Amino acid sequence: MNRKLASSLAATSASAAGALLAVAAIASGSAYADDITLDTVPFVSSQSRAEVQAEARGQAQRLGAASSEWALQLNDPRRPNSAYTSAAAKADYIASRNEVNAFNSEDSGSSYLARQPRGLNATVMAGAAR
Repeated sequence: MNRKLASSLAATSASAAGALLAVAAIASGSAYADDITLDTVPFVSSQSRAEVQAEARGQAQRLGAASSEWALQLNDPRRPNSAYTSAAAKADYIASRNEVNAFNSEDSGSSYLARQPRGLNATVMAGAAR
């Protein structure tokens, strides 16, 4: 019994030492962090801050047009042009509330569909009478 314990402890310590050696080898590598800028020439402005601000104030109409172009691309939710109003949708839902409750029930409306009257030549396919 003691031999098995000793050999399993030796195997475990050998594998732990191997794992520790692998972690030490990975961690000993050098990390080369640098600036992400690819352009090595520093930027030198030809105008002062006040000149740039005065130029921007002089082009207010152009800057406004650019900002509205940006707003158009933001997928701004606008009201659709439809005659079907929210009040009409709510009224339709209330009118069909029993059907909605039946289809949201535990049996997904199968008992509701079974109670619906069918014609003599009607065929039921996927919950709809044809």
